Amino acid sequence: MVQPKPVDLRLIDARGRALSSAQVNQLVPRASVDIQQAISQIEPLLAEVKASGESAIVDVTIARDGVDPRPLKVTKEELARAVAELSPSLRRAIEEAIERVFKVSRANLPQDTTVKLAEGALVHQRWQPVDSVGLYVPGGKAVYPSSVIMNVVPAQVAGVQRLALASPAQKDFNGRPHPTVLATAALLGVEDVYCMGGPAAIAAFAYGIPQISFAPVSLVTGPGNIYVAAAKRALRGLIGIDSEAGTTEILVIADESANARLIAYDLVSQAEHDEAAASVLVTDSEPLAHAVINELADIVDATSHSERVRTALEGQQSAIVLVDSLQSAIDFSNHYATEHLEIHTSDNKSVLSRITNAGAIFLGDYSPVSLGDYMAGSSHVLPTGQQAKFGSGLGVHSFLRPQQVIDYNQQGLAQISSMVADFAEAEGLPAHGEAVTARFNL
Repeated sequence: MVQPKPVDLRLIDARGRALSSAQVNQLVPRASVDIQQAISQIEPLLAEVKASGESAIVDVTIARDGVDPRPLKVTKEELARAVAELSPSLRRAIEEAIERVFKVSRANLPQDTTVKLAEGALVHQRWQPVDSVGLYVPGGKAVYPSSVIMNVVPAQVAGVQRLALASPAQKDFNGRPHPTVLATAALLGVEDVYCMGGPAAIAAFAYGIPQISFAPVSLVTGPGNIYVAAAKRALRGLIGIDSEAGTTEILVIADESANARLIAYDLVSQAEHDEAAASVLVTDSEPLAHAVINELADIVDATSHSERVRTALEGQQSAIVLVDSLQSAIDFSNHYATEHLEIHTSDNKSVLSRITNAGAIFLGDYSPVSLGDYMAGSSHVLPTGQQAKFGSGLGVHSFLRPQQVIDYNQQGLAQISSMVADFAEAEGLPAHGEAVTARFNL
């Protein structure tokens, strides 16, 4: 029998060291990407889409993918055919995933509030949906009907009136988006679906495509490669964006009670996405660390995308890190700020209470990240590259804006009119105060 090839996953001994955030992210750096360089590479394309619209999108698609994406707008007949050709079992899975994300999104709708500060002095806060959203669903190394669900459902629950979805042309499907992506969009009632991908699609969302009467959108959401992220950064301000969602990453916190084989499977599941994917285990148990490394060999050899997985696991972005204690593992995790965090310990809830930075958190043996990718009801569009320190995953809140409504009557304003005048005088802006006092000198 042929022995499986060992996986050369780095084992880093960080015991006896108190690591800062910078040191953690130097010790286990994400795969090397230079988004500024990517921006400089795509700037001519963004300008071409702005100037020429449809012809620029067609030209870059033919050059890049070898297919003509026209008509850019997917027809109703194509959408209906994609649904009709969907296998019954996959349709059931898609519909169940849709319902679960709907339930979670509805439960997380922010509520309007009213604060009464004094008699006649009210401040209301209401939540307003953006008027239009461009939803990007990547192609490339995988097919992502799940990303259709994660983008569309919370936007619909938020009340967004106009949804446009773009997905790249696929050579294997006569230059049209993948039929499973089309079928999922159709099941969700999305009719504005476009055959365009990469930074050209983001530019089209931002500038519009006059030749096919496609108006610009206000917000663009959805994951993509480095060039999609670069386009989102370059065009931010003209459009709103959810985040610069990059290559997937998983960090697992585990102690001696953890199941090494399950952890190995979960590290592999995320490495399957991309050669640049990050798979990290942080543990205070040296026996567990070695057990996971031993389990990886046959799992990696047996999986369909073995070479891709091996490249990701053996890259600088992946490692097993030995630390002194669970608290050290928690500190490491908070500094790393991973997209996906799994917790496999004898007291998961205690560990959870000390976690501050993570895109989404998965507790125990029966909550793997791949559950969140499809059927958990949670979002899988999550912050990567330390963005979890200040950002959150895509959700119904991403499509809403809080607006404060100031509602004072004469009595409420009179109570603080002199204070407004005092502030205005102190700031050297007397007209501010006069705009208030004038109301009592009519």
